[in-house]
Amino acid sequence: MLFGKRKRVVKRILVVEDEPLTAFDNETMIAEAGYEVVATLDRFADAVAALDREQVDLILSDVRLTGERSGIDLAQVAKNRGIPVLFVTGLAPDNAAELSIGCLMKPFSGRTLKAALNVVDHHLAGEKVKPPKGLVIYEPSAS
Repeated sequence: MLFGKRKRVVKRILVVEDEPLTAFDNETMIAEAGYEVVATLDRFADAVAALDREQVDLILSDVRLTGERSGIDLAQVAKNRGIPVLFVTGLAPDNAAELSIGCLMKPFSGRTLKAALNVVDHHLAGEKVKPPKGLVIYEPSAS
C-alpha cells in the first residue's frame, strides 16, 4: 500500500512475567503502543492454558517464572505451536536462539520496549531490521 500504514503482524501479545511490577509496566506499555494484551500471567501452566483458548501472535516471556516450569519450557511449547517468543530477561538462556526470535535484556525503558516490539513485528514480516540497544534478534537457522 503506497504511503499507507503497513498492517502489523503482531496484534495480540501474551505477557508472562513473575515480577508483578514489571508485568504491570510491560502490560501498560504494550497497550499504549497499540497492541492487545491477551493476558498477563506468571506461571507456565497458566500461559499454556491461555495459548489453548486465545489467538496469540507473540509471547513476551521472562526466563524465570513462578513455579517449577520456566520460560524456556514455555518457549519450547510455543515453538511447537508456531508462536514466536521474545525473551524479556536479565540473562538469555544458552539455547535462546533455538527457542525464540530474540531477547530483550532487562532493565529497559518503555521506549525501548515499544521499539523492540516494532522491530519484532517487522522481522516477522520478513523485513531487515536494526534492533535498538538491548535487543538481540536471532536469524532463523538454515537447518
